[in-house]
Amino acid sequence: MKARALAAALVCLVPFSVAADSFGGLGKEAPGFAPVVPGVEFTFPRDFGAHPGFRTEWWYLTANLRDGSGASYGAQWTLFRQALKPGPEGGGWDNGVVFMGHAAVTSATEHLFAETLARGGIGQAGVSGEPFEAFIDNWSMKARGNGIARLSLGAVGREFSYKLELTSDKGPVLQGDKGYSLKSESGQASYYFSEPFYTVKGEIVLRGKAVAVSGRAWMDREWSSQPLASDQKGWDWFSLHLPAGEKLMLFRLRGLSGRDFIGGTWISADGAPQRLQAGDISIEPLKETKLSAATLPSEWRLAVKSHGLDIITKPVNPASWMGTRFSYWEGPIAFAGSHEGEGYLEMTGY
Repeated sequence: MKARALAAALVCLVPFSVAADSFGGLGKEAPGFAPVVPGVEFTFPRDFGAHPGFRTEWWYLTANLRDGSGASYGAQWTLFRQALKPGPEGGGWDNGVVFMGHAAVTSATEHLFAETLARGGIGQAGVSGEPFEAFIDNWSMKARGNGIARLSLGAVGREFSYKLELTSDKGPVLQGDKGYSLKSESGQASYYFSEPFYTVKGEIVLRGKAVAVSGRAWMDREWSSQPLASDQKGWDWFSLHLPAGEKLMLFRLRGLSGRDFIGGTWISADGAPQRLQAGDISIEPLKETKLSAATLPSEWRLAVKSHGLDIITKPVNPASWMGTRFSYWEGPIAFAGSHEGEGYLEMTGY
């Protein structure tokens, strides 16, 4: 217990980043770290695991859930991995990596979240590719068998917890240009793939009340050394489950000068991705909500011309604010219009 408390204290003294402009310092230059370049072939199960040499990466899962009465819920599980300096990472207390975990459960009236921090190298947090497991303290995302087709997911916060079982009959989907996801006109990029076809069953607990739930989930895997340009202050990111089984990912990276960088992927029901061009996409905020921490969009109009999509999204809970070390909005949404369905929205930098 003393070692664990000391590890947490040391992590708190080392911020994930010191840049003030881009969200979380992700636009800060990263000399000495590995660059992201096009044409790299992804290899599984290796790329389910960690990527030493790159400065930052994350394992990110969001789930749209319903109980027996049809009420909507959301669950989030995220593990961030950050190298503090380039070069060999070292072992034990000499390890130069820190981890940060975020978890949340959302209903129409509640948004409960938790954050935990850990040092790498001492068994408090880590990731393995084969068999796949990502964990921090007693939170875990763990494969049941080979690959990531079947996962067990769990987290515990002060007033919530969840245990979920996930299954997918599709493989990973490469985002962008065969996994090379461009994020700015000046060339910042990440390696990015998703597993958006999970079905989910399990239980969430809110303030002591257990609720059996089922639904759909989406996992993102992304790693980079500088995923944003220095003048990009944040992003709006959508993951959508469409009624005929297709999936849609859209993002808008907002520049300090007001110029946006837009991208996305249309994923067919059989898992084939189509990279969308910026001119094919419209992402328009319609309505704002004022929270105690920030004022930010709560309703959006999204359009993809090539697929006849024109929808309006609304949050399950407009107050889904993650008051963590780097604060942001993250929560389940529903949409209607040319298509009806559900998904998740993340907004940073507000």
